[in-house]
Amino acid sequence: MPLGTILVTAAVTLVVVLLVGGGLVWFLAKRMGVQISSAHQAAQQALEEARKEAETIRKEAEIEAKELIFQRTKQAEKEAQRRRAELDRIENRLRNKERILDQKIESFERREKALADKEQTLQAKLESIEKREAQLEEMENALRRKAEEISGLSAEEAKRYLLESLENEVKQEAAAIIRRVENETKEIAERKARQIITLAIQRCATEQVTESTCSVLTLPSDELKGRIIGREGRNIRALEAATGVNLIVDDTPEAVVISSFDPLRREIARLALEKLIADGRIHPARIEEVVKKTERELLEHIRQEGEQVAFTLGIGDLHPELLKLLGRLKFRTSYGQNILMHSQEVAILCGSMAAELGADIQLAKRAGLLHDIGKAVSHEIEGTHALIGADLCRKYGESAPVVHAIAAHHNEEEPRTIVAVLVQAADAISASRPGARRESLEAYIKRLEKLEEIASSFPGVEKSYALQAGREIRIMVEPEKISDNDAAVLAREVTKRIENEVQYPGQIKVTVLRETRVVEYAK
Repeated sequence: MPLGTILVTAAVTLVVVLLVGGGLVWFLAKRMGVQISSAHQAAQQALEEARKEAETIRKEAEIEAKELIFQRTKQAEKEAQRRRAELDRIENRLRNKERILDQKIESFERREKALADKEQTLQAKLESIEKREAQLEEMENALRRKAEEISGLSAEEAKRYLLESLENEVKQEAAAIIRRVENETKEIAERKARQIITLAIQRCATEQVTESTCSVLTLPSDELKGRIIGREGRNIRALEAATGVNLIVDDTPEAVVISSFDPLRREIARLALEKLIADGRIHPARIEEVVKKTERELLEHIRQEGEQVAFTLGIGDLHPELLKLLGRLKFRTSYGQNILMHSQEVAILCGSMAAELGADIQLAKRAGLLHDIGKAVSHEIEGTHALIGADLCRKYGESAPVVHAIAAHHNEEEPRTIVAVLVQAADAISASRPGARRESLEAYIKRLEKLEEIASSFPGVEKSYALQAGREIRIMVEPEKISDNDAAVLAREVTKRIENEVQYPGQIKVTVLRETRVVEYAK
């Protein structure tokens, strides 16, 4: 509060106090009639007290005003000091920036001067080089004219001759380098492939060899043969009609032969006949009942077989329908080889080779296990088993790489992934394993004759031999008619004809031999 306001307030308060005191004295004197002297004294006393109180209030107001002025002055000084310090800091920063800018300007001026000096030096060198180039060009023209006079060739003719010579030389060197690199690459690739396949085969051991088209059921006694045949052959006809097999009851002691090309039908007939013999009731109605019950039980057994195979190989998330089809492969054969065992072998071989090559092991095993799944229904659906299997796996949610590997394992599709190639290789290894598959002698001889016939049909072929049980065809050619390049073409053409015209398991190696003999006589 300003000092003038405080003083005015004190004066007004004093006047009010005096007026109130005087009025009070007058009123009391008049109303009560007290002695004027007493009232006068009281009034004087009250006036004195009021004056003292007013003086006290005035002094306190002056002290407060001075203190307020002091505080305001102190705050203003602090603010002024803060602003001076801030201005000093700003001034220092500006001074530093100015110094840095001065240094940069000096550095720039020095660089600019150095660049100007370099430019002058380079200009002088450029002029010198241009003069030297002019001299060299003049000398080159003179030499060219002199060379043309000496050789009798123009510059263009000489250049063309030189380029042709260099081109022929470079082509020869490039061909030699390509041939050497090609041979080295083939040797390395074959050595690595043999190593990988050897390791894979060592990890895959199997006891499965071949299966026949007949099953033999041992009987407790020969008396049961008559009951199996039934009156006028009714029982055996009912059993054959219900199962689709041929029952051979002959003089073989205590045995009945079940014959059928379908292993599933043979198994149903064998199990049903065992149950009928154990039960003792053998008649047409009972035969039909037991056969139907056996079919249901075998379907459940098939599903369990598929689950067990997938579990053994560590392959999960297979669709239930695929598991059933896998189980059915136990009762399918190819050239006498059980297809389920073959599929397990292929899966193990694929996984081993994928591990050696750093490929996806689970994907390779999955494709290997499912590669022949189409054979479970190939007799029911038209088409090749590879494409049928690919369609089934696509239908039941298998991934695109697995579907492609299945479709490509017999070249119905061109293999585009490493897994597809691994499935092809593992399938060929399992199929060509000694004892895995069986062919008749007649079919074997016809296949060998067909291979030699195809090889001998090409012009320039002198002799051809089918070796290693038809796994290799060796062709000798006439060197005057077939060059080295023609030999490679001949091998490819023979391979294509064999693939198109001959049915065979595994792979067939085609080798073309071209022998050149040079004879000279020393006299």
